[in-house]
Amino acid sequence: MKFTKLLTVIAVSGILAAAPIFSQNARIKIDTDRIIGEVNPNIYGNFVEHLGRCVYGGIYDPDSPLSDDMGFRKDVMEAARALNVTLVRYPGGNFVSNYHWLDGVGPKEERVPRMELAWNVLETNQFGTNEFAEWSRRLGAEPFFTVNMGTGTIEEARRWVEYTNIKEGPYYAELRRKHGYPEPHNIRYWALGNEMDGWWQMGALNAEDYSKKAREAAKLMRWTDPSIKIVAAGSSSYGGDADPDHWNSTVLRELRNYADYIALHTYVGNRTNDYYNFVATPHIMEHRTRVVRGMIDREMQHADRGSRDPIYIAWTEYNVWYRTMGGEAGTGPRALEEHYNFEDALVIAGFLNGFIRNADIIKMANMAQLVNVIAPIFTNETDLFRQTIYFPLELFANHAHGVSLDLFVECEEFTLTGSTASEAGRNTFPYLDVSATYNDGEVVIAVVNRHKDEAIRTDIISQTGNFSGNFTVYEITGPDIKAVNDFGNEVVKTVEKPQVRARGDKVTYTFPPLSITMLKGRID
Repeated sequence: MKFTKLLTVIAVSGILAAAPIFSQNARIKIDTDRIIGEVNPNIYGNFVEHLGRCVYGGIYDPDSPLSDDMGFRKDVMEAARALNVTLVRYPGGNFVSNYHWLDGVGPKEERVPRMELAWNVLETNQFGTNEFAEWSRRLGAEPFFTVNMGTGTIEEARRWVEYTNIKEGPYYAELRRKHGYPEPHNIRYWALGNEMDGWWQMGALNAEDYSKKAREAAKLMRWTDPSIKIVAAGSSSYGGDADPDHWNSTVLRELRNYADYIALHTYVGNRTNDYYNFVATPHIMEHRTRVVRGMIDREMQHADRGSRDPIYIAWTEYNVWYRTMGGEAGTGPRALEEHYNFEDALVIAGFLNGFIRNADIIKMANMAQLVNVIAPIFTNETDLFRQTIYFPLELFANHAHGVSLDLFVECEEFTLTGSTASEAGRNTFPYLDVSATYNDGEVVIAVVNRHKDEAIRTDIISQTGNFSGNFTVYEITGPDIKAVNDFGNEVVKTVEKPQVRARGDKVTYTFPPLSITMLKGRID
């Protein structure tokens, strides 16, 4: 398509900005019969690890006047509720590979502090299984536990399931009752270790050894509670001598009759300050999803799963993380306190669009992490603020539900060479990154305009039914791509724009440069 430019003036969150606009429309075509899959609410999950100030000083601060009767920070709880967090992974992360859950249960005065080797701090064990289960219940999110496949044993994993999920009778169920919880916590989701392919992991294993240990743990855990869902550890290592395809194919082959998900991890960054290279990085996640999808399809042909669903993909860690990776900022009591800017929010919106576009295979995702540690929420002793990445997650989690639609999107593209293009399996990327969900007549269209300078005027066309009523419009933008939020100064946030009248089968909207826009309306 050939575009010419006109100059117009648009309002960007109250800031007047001169922006050229394409005179020829881009197009988004919507067909409500072209369904990719059901959008699982668990893609709006999060992650709490014993790392830095995520737990202590984050979600849990019993000495704070801001905390409730259990020591949970009420302001953090409120901000997390607004994110509509569905599922929270715990307790790690690298931490879990040397964590023994019995250290964190029972009377607090009897709990033994331990040397914590993953992040180089003292673990007091004042917050553990029962505290997290209670915190999750108060939040309204489902807890998701990860067992120790590093220094732990398969019997230790099984006993944890007994402790949390069996009502009464056997020893560990009775121990929970003795600890003040007569009813089971009914933890449904269980991950078999964390990043076990990584050299940095305590007790790291090769693919074959991990698969054998994980398979035997899965058998014992499911025999203890047949209702649980099991998440196998996929590859987290894609650099150097890593062989992620061998790891993932081995794990899927050996656990094809046992696992319900395979967990993948990815973090992206902008070390070279290359904007377009950075905002395209969520496409790497989509490329890896396609590769693993093919492996799953192959193994499901030989699986014996009874009536259970096929294995799905769970992106149990994803985020922007590069400023505090390694060195003094990477360990200790204030580890990984990344401060996010507006371009980071554009990338997070790209991840969420990608999860929705792959809704038939991606059924779980956990942003890492919830508070202070590479997190959307940041606290001090008396206050908190919402980081830039908070707002796309809040917008999607509260509005993008139902089924994912397979869209036709036509707009100008940008071209990349180098690592992102190579890892994404492509070198051209549309300026408009788009997803859409449909639920009982309501359509929600999420659009990231990744163009740095130009607004894009777009025809949105319904090919099945007509638009009716008005579109509600939410927009996330900021004064510039490096804008950051801080205590008392949230310059990047969501604003509700004037509604757009929608009649017939077409509505036209101009997406500002550097913006995240969500349009919410009806198709009858």
